[in-house]
Amino acid sequence: MSLTGFPLFATAIALTAIAVLLPLAVWSKVRGPAVVRVSTRALMVVFAQVTAVALVFVSVNREENFYASWGDLLGTGKYVTAAPDLGADGLGGKKVAEVKAEPKVLQDFQPVEGLGGRVKKTELAGKISGVKGDVMVWLPPQYDDPAFKNKKFPVVELIPGIPGTGKSWFQGLKAAEVLEPLMKSGKVQPFILVSPRAMLLGNGDTGCANIPGKVNADSWFSVDVRKMVTDNFRASDEARTWGVAGYSAGAYCAAKLAILHPDRYSAAVSLSGYNDPGQEPTSLVAQDPEMRRTHNLKALLKAAPAPPAVSLWMSGAEQDGYLSGTDLKAIAQNPTAVHAEKVTGGHNLDSWSKQLPTAFGWLSTQVKAP
Repeated sequence: MSLTGFPLFATAIALTAIAVLLPLAVWSKVRGPAVVRVSTRALMVVFAQVTAVALVFVSVNREENFYASWGDLLGTGKYVTAAPDLGADGLGGKKVAEVKAEPKVLQDFQPVEGLGGRVKKTELAGKISGVKGDVMVWLPPQYDDPAFKNKKFPVVELIPGIPGTGKSWFQGLKAAEVLEPLMKSGKVQPFILVSPRAMLLGNGDTGCANIPGKVNADSWFSVDVRKMVTDNFRASDEARTWGVAGYSAGAYCAAKLAILHPDRYSAAVSLSGYNDPGQEPTSLVAQDPEMRRTHNLKALLKAAPAPPAVSLWMSGAEQDGYLSGTDLKAIAQNPTAVHAEKVTGGHNLDSWSKQLPTAFGWLSTQVKAP
């Protein structure tokens, strides 16, 4: 039974109704010794509480898509087939030109349950990263317009928080619903939106890092997913045509990928992100003190051979993203540009959804059409 499907939701409703009605019907009719009567009634109360909590969880998860499957919830999903040491550039000894020259791999795309319209999903086996997972793609309204049939489109990669799925961006944040009218009106560029699986090792946060022997999350996002997009859609692999955006743990990832790979991304949006990976309790990177230090965004920016030619938008409440942005801004050197935006609304999907028009308006000035 699917974790996000209607049958489980209906079952949770039915059990909750039974749990409420059962005590009303039999409370005074319970017979036997006092210990039996008390125990039976206590069990009915516990049953009612458990079913109520389960119903709330199932309802919220169906709406926000924190967990896409039982494997995600229980941490038993297997999405890493191999994790060799791929080197500092995450290419495993290959040259960028070699990766580009590899034969195109055309993917099969299917509609996404619960999402109508233009969102499609494919299962991608990453040849470089050793990750196998789902990737959701949304095409802008202009993509199928005959007037644009020969046009390539810029791309924004969307990274969810932990827990979270690619579907969270389209159902929880309502990215397509918010951005489509803005793209039609010309207020926002017509971007291809791509949201790959981020939960690759159970419920742990990979920090979008390559950790030999565990996971090559960086190469999954910045190499395999990018090539899948250019293989299957009218998109360029030029850095100036790619942006990346994330919220919460995904915000840290978005800024990190841009800082590390100015040859792959030109801009990043960080919604309620952070610089220190240790701020995410499930961070695999933060489990090692030295990795935690070297994967701090401030350390990465300082350690870059040259200031990366990227622009960062970092927003959030004062202690929830904004100060992280001002800290990075204080050490950024041209051509790195950091914009810190203080907002209200809390650490939640609704707050991040409300920021999409402004953030993507900014991305429209930073990420160029091919």
